[in-house]
Amino acid sequence: MAVTISTFGEFSGARVDQFRLTSDTGVSVDIISYGVAVRDWRVPVAGGERSVVLGFDQFEAYPAHSPHFGSLAGRVANRIKNASFELDGVTYTLPANAGDLQLHGGAEGLGRQVWNGQVDNANNAVRFTHFSPDGAMGYPGNVNFAATYTLSGNRLRLELTATTDRATPISLVQHQYFNLGTTDTVLDHTIQVNSSAYTELGADLAPTGAILPSRNTDYDLRQPRTMRDAKGAPVDYDIGMVLDTGRRHGEPIATVLSPDRDLTLKLWTDRPGVQVYNGVWTDIPVPGLNGRTYGKHSGLCLEDQAFADAVHNPHFPNVIYSPDRPYSHWCEFEIA
Repeated sequence: MAVTISTFGEFSGARVDQFRLTSDTGVSVDIISYGVAVRDWRVPVAGGERSVVLGFDQFEAYPAHSPHFGSLAGRVANRIKNASFELDGVTYTLPANAGDLQLHGGAEGLGRQVWNGQVDNANNAVRFTHFSPDGAMGYPGNVNFAATYTLSGNRLRLELTATTDRATPISLVQHQYFNLGTTDTVLDHTIQVNSSAYTELGADLAPTGAILPSRNTDYDLRQPRTMRDAKGAPVDYDIGMVLDTGRRHGEPIATVLSPDRDLTLKLWTDRPGVQVYNGVWTDIPVPGLNGRTYGKHSGLCLEDQAFADAVHNPHFPNVIYSPDRPYSHWCEFEIA
């Protein structure tokens, strides 16, 4: 089906386009070129269709208020301790944007840039590209990034690549905020993740370097559960899960069921970890899609990624890429 393009806004003198992908199963996905953000994602349900992500109807809300709603995050997603790292004997100081940390690539990271979009009607896809110059947000290397979204039936696939002219850390993530239901929070969604361990966090929310077993903790999501404790109180999640190794290629790493059981989300990825975040810090002062209010626990993020702060933890999977080691990463969601 043909991809449609419209103008959604303007940012720093650049036009922000919206690309609408539709499928033969009735799914439609709107993606804007600002941050490659999935602005809306509508799925058929009994009696109509349902928006399953958090976003905004007007562009101006994105630069002013969006906590990476639906966008990409990088160059390095998640938290970097002390907003600095050492590479090949050189210390790189990054602009901090979360206390003493850098979060999601900084205040002007990839999720805050206007990308170039190119339609691929033959594959029902859009390919976005962005050039990040040496020194952007403190990172070394000239890097060419590409992100391709492809819609097939009820599945949305994201393929990410990057090439650099010198060694540099790269770890990208999609940052969808999902709400598969009809209420204002996701606490009664049922979630299951194929993970037996998590990366321990310090007081600053950066990993300590320890990888701990999740058994007998709230982070044990191997069996389906809601995001409430035994007494019904909310459980906050903002934690990096270590995905079990040896999983079958066709097996989703996470499954989420809406409270009314009308929709099920499945996620596949090639990444070693996933950040589970249920909107602990969400507090948006303006209306969201269809006039909805976005407060604490209003969305669930399943951010497939390398482990946070890998630049300070050499025993974590390597996030340093070079001309001889290009970056690639894929994930795929199904909501039906």
